[in-house]
Order: sequence, then structure tokens, then C-alpha cells
Amino acid sequence: MSGFDPTPETKPAPGRERPGWAAQLAPFFCLYMTFGTTLGFLISGAPLILRARGIDLAEVGFLQLINLPVGLTFLWAVLVDRIHLPRLPHRLGWIVLMQGAAVALLLILSRGEAWPLPLLFGLALATCFCVATMDIALEALVVETVGPERRPYVASAKLCGASLGGLFGAGVLIAEYDRLGWHGAVLAVAGLNVLCLLPMLRYPERALRRPSVEAQRGAVALGRLRLLGGRVLVLGLYFAAMFALTGSNNLALLDLGVPLSEVGLVTGGLSSGINLVMALVSGVLVRRVGTLPLITVSALGVAASGLLMLWASATAAPNLGLAASVLGILCGGGLGVPVFNMIYRWAQGPQPATDYALLFGAAFFAAMPLRVGAPALAGAVGWPVYFALAVPLYGLAVLLLRAAIARTLIADRAADRAVP
Repeated sequence: MSGFDPTPETKPAPGRERPGWAAQLAPFFCLYMTFGTTLGFLISGAPLILRARGIDLAEVGFLQLINLPVGLTFLWAVLVDRIHLPRLPHRLGWIVLMQGAAVALLLILSRGEAWPLPLLFGLALATCFCVATMDIALEALVVETVGPERRPYVASAKLCGASLGGLFGAGVLIAEYDRLGWHGAVLAVAGLNVLCLLPMLRYPERALRRPSVEAQRGAVALGRLRLLGGRVLVLGLYFAAMFALTGSNNLALLDLGVPLSEVGLVTGGLSSGINLVMALVSGVLVRRVGTLPLITVSALGVAASGLLMLWASATAAPNLGLAASVLGILCGGGLGVPVFNMIYRWAQGPQPATDYALLFGAAFFAAMPLRVGAPALAGAVGWPVYFALAVPLYGLAVLLLRAAIARTLIADRAADRAVP
């Protein structure tokens, strides 16, 4: 009753042998780990390194724009859907091209320790473009070759790999930076990108391609945007509200007087560890408990963490703030798998790379103004008022997202019952 049974138009072709669970999940896990490692180092680790060298805070904030291609992939995703590169299967060709380009850029970047900041920024931005483009090809590969019954586990592998990669890129490499240096740290990221590409080279894309994706790819991105626009808006509001409620907890904890080392432990290392465990558990819970119950319970926990942060900031209670942050991380981890699994479901169609880029990329981009402006808003109104505004916004966003998901699940069950 979770709504993830194959619909009639997406059932695998009869007699088509599928690989085992490990063989199908391992390539995705590996590439998601490189995604988390590369972006974790470039967006979180490298700014810390540069800040320690005396870079101004304003310039450190500017480096967050390295993440911009992740939110703009919908602008070029149609090319990933339409253009087939020679010799390799469609999606695998794009994955190899973009992963190879990212490795080449990282090798160049590894030699630029003393280069001017604008040049380093340009190289990092280009690397993020390659990684983001690889990601939409990878997500399209999931939609086209993985049945709905296995997608919760792929979403779990995605979040596990990304969490583990983030822990390595923004944690381990920074902790070992004094020993590795800039050159060694960036080379480690490049080497991991090469090693983690190898399992995907053996992925049988052509053999696993599902019948429903053989339809002619004639729709344009704007046409799909009209069909997916409501879902993009719902996801955009959800991502923005989720960040507003939980993304600034590290700053709130600092203002409560929590030492920087403790803030880093909770919102950095502990957060990645909890997300890793929750991603492992959530894939099973989606199948056992169902999507809507898991979203409901997890969202209530996140909202409760926001109310506790409001109380902690109003009463200057740092220990309560730490407990609230841990609760938010724990419950937020339960939302990743069901939400991304539904994004896969909504991306089913003739242009899955474009659809995924619209659903995730455009939604991520729509949330960016709030991501940028949230700290300034908190500084202007104070943390208690900030959380008092963020909690109802989050509640509204979750209700709208839950309603959209419920409509899809009802439609899927009706389609299943219509099958003779």
C-alpha cells in the first residue's frame, strides 16, 4: 500500500533478467559518494581552508555560489536527454564524460594552491557544473532502468553515499589537511572520482532499459515545466522551508554560546553520521511502513525541533539548542528517502533527466533566495522571532508536499487496480 508497485506502463519487459541487489545498487552508491565528496570539499571544506588563511568572510560567502550549477541544471538537462554520445550507452556516456571532465579539472585545481581566488572559484564552479550534470544523467538512469519496487533502496543508496562522501570531503580531508596539504587533498578527491566510476562502467544500461522510456523524446523543457510546475513549486517551498528551519541551527547555536568545536561536531560530523544511518533505515521503512506515514512522523519531529530551538533561543539554553538540533537532524534524515523516491516517480517520462532537473534543480534554485537571506533575517528580528516564523512556514510546506504525494499514490493504486 505504499504506492511504489510498478504501474502498468513501467513494468519490466517479460523475461528480462535483472542484476542482484548489490550489483545494481553499488554503482549508484559509488557515484553518489563522489558527488558528496567533491561538493563537500569544494563548498564546505575549501572555504574553511581559505578562511583559515585570512580570506574575508564576505569572500567566503561568495564561494557558496560554487553550488549554483546544482540549481540550474534544468537549463541544459534537455541536451542530456537528446544528445547521445558515441560508443557508450546514452546515460553512461554522459556520466563518463562529465566524471572525466571533473577529474581533469580537479587535477588542474590541485596545482593552484597559490593561485588568485577568482581563478580558483572559476575552476571549482566548472567542476561543480560537471558533477551536477553527471548527477542528472545518473538520476535519469535510475528512472529508466530501476523499477519502482527498488527505487526506495536506490534513494537510500544515494543519501548514504552522499552522506559518507560529505563526511570524507568536508570532514576527513579537512582534519588531515595539515598532513596532506592542498595538493594531496584535491588529488584524493580526484582519485576517489576515478575509482568510484569503475563499477558504473559495467552497468548494463541497455539490458535494463524499461519499455516505457523507449517513447520518442519529443517534449521540450518548457512543455514539461507546465506539467510539472505545481510539483516544482511545492518542492521549492519544501526545500526553502526545510533550510529555514534547520539550515541555520549552527549559527543559532554559536549565538547561544556553544563553542565552535561542539557546533562543528553536531552539525558536521554527527549530522553526516546520523544521515548515513537514517538513509539506511529509511529505505526499508518506505517499503514496510509506507511513504505518507514516514513523512508525517518525520515532519512532526522536525517541527518539534524548531519549537525547541525557539524555546532555547528565547531562554538562552544552549544545551536545549544542541538537543533540538540533534532531533532535527534525526527526523530530517527520515524525509530524504521518501521525498527523493517521489521525485524519481514524478520524473518518469520521455525526458527523465530534464524532468529530474526541473523537479530538483529548479526547486533547489527557487529556494536559494531564502538560503541566502535567512541569516540576515535572523539577525534583523532575532532568533526567537525567526523560528516562530520558520515553524509555520515549514508546516505549510510539508502539508502541500504531502498532499501532492498522496495524489500520486492514489493515482498509482488506481492504475494498478485497472490492470486486468
